[in-house]
Amino acid sequence: MECFKIGDKVIYPNQGLGLVVDVQEQAYNGEKFPVYHLRLLSSNTLVMVPFSSCQEIGIRKLIAEGSVKDIFDFLKNGEIEVSMNWKGRYKEHIGLMKSGTVLDMVAVLKSLHYLSLIKPLSFREKKMMEKARELVVSEIAQVSSMPAAQIEKKIASILSTCFKDVKVGLDV
Repeated sequence: MECFKIGDKVIYPNQGLGLVVDVQEQAYNGEKFPVYHLRLLSSNTLVMVPFSSCQEIGIRKLIAEGSVKDIFDFLKNGEIEVSMNWKGRYKEHIGLMKSGTVLDMVAVLKSLHYLSLIKPLSFREKKMMEKARELVVSEIAQVSSMPAAQIEKKIASILSTCFKDVKVGLDV
């Protein structure tokens, strides 16, 4: 179990980048529990998370800067598995987004981008693709020296190159 300290930047699954602003003991049912106070940077929301729930929720430290190359390599790899069953695909993507790992979010982004080339995405899937892109870009920007706009362009370019042979608008 990871321990965070005040000032640590963390990833809160499906919410994004957070900052540990305080660690306090709080009483509940007569017992005291350590609680992290996280400030979600995208919305400036303060979230209190019991220490014991961090692992279950999936709160984690940011990726290492060396992992950024692995992310781009994964995006470049043309391998993709996409279920054409909307309900099953959506459920799978929700699970991947909740996991909080950056590679799971990249897999959702890559899958939905591919799917958007061959058929129109539903409103929910468009929103999920935007959220996955936002979360991946913000984490990479935080750990690398690249600005977010440059990362977005690089991701768009990689995906465009990766799926250049896909017939746009073709129903599968």
